[in-house]
Amino acid sequence: LQSLNNFCSQIGDDRPLSYCHFSPNSKLLATACWSGLCKLWSVPDCNLVHTLRGHSTNVGAIVFHPKATISLDKKDVNLASCAADGSVKLWSLESDEPVADIEGHSMRVARVMWHPSGRFLGTTCYDHSWRLWDLEAQEEILHQEGHSKGVYDIAFHMDGSLAGTGGLDAFGRVWDLRTGRCIMFLEGHLKEIYGVNFSPNGYHVATGSGDNTCKVWDLRQRKCIYTIPAHQNLVTGVKFEPNHGNFLLTGAYDNTAKIWTHPGWSPLKTLAGHEGKVMGLDISLDGQLIATCSYDRTFKLWTAE
Repeated sequence: LQSLNNFCSQIGDDRPLSYCHFSPNSKLLATACWSGLCKLWSVPDCNLVHTLRGHSTNVGAIVFHPKATISLDKKDVNLASCAADGSVKLWSLESDEPVADIEGHSMRVARVMWHPSGRFLGTTCYDHSWRLWDLEAQEEILHQEGHSKGVYDIAFHMDGSLAGTGGLDAFGRVWDLRTGRCIMFLEGHLKEIYGVNFSPNGYHVATGSGDNTCKVWDLRQRKCIYTIPAHQNLVTGVKFEPNHGNFLLTGAYDNTAKIWTHPGWSPLKTLAGHEGKVMGLDISLDGQLIATCSYDRTFKLWTAE
């Protein structure tokens, strides 16, 4: 990973790109934009494959279903997205229009994330709550309050038993999805939490914050075990390498993304090149590619050559 190079840079839209997400087969990248458009790009050659039209305002996130591009039919729900007007939309890989809407949010939905089972969808909202939707039964099954300000990001534990949320109240929370109870309170950040991610090792969770740091918490010890002085500006996203969790990727408003290596979370590599804030990032499931997207309207693919 030390020889990571900028493999491809592409102008994604005429407004800032807020989010990017690789498909499970690592052959597509989805990008979300403040223009209201979501786009699907072929990987690694960065050609536009689909433009998804349905949102009329800033899109906060777009995410692939865990089985999309692997075993799901193209006409099934393969993607979910959310926007600043509270809309949440579901997409197939066949149409450029949404196949369904999830209605119930009256305020901005910041993030949307699939549960590992693919049956449930988590959404975070500026009304201080987050929700879990059962898409098979087509109903809301959890509506969790507990943050004192807007909830920004959500992640799920790999075994599907836990959710982690990060709030604009500077606190993170880990929730037991069976009971809906908050089982761990992540207290220590000085400003808003914008990113949360579980490690595939099953016991680490990372948070990224407006205080410019990233913290790694241990679910077994129930405490913060590392504080990484990650960036010169607010941290927008954190992502563990998806197979072992030995690397952590962070992105920030200082226009860079950085890779940290475990043990010790020492800096391994800085991905510089964006001319604006890094708004979103992802690592492909095959571990070969990193994607970053930015306020500068571009997304970049980085590869170990």
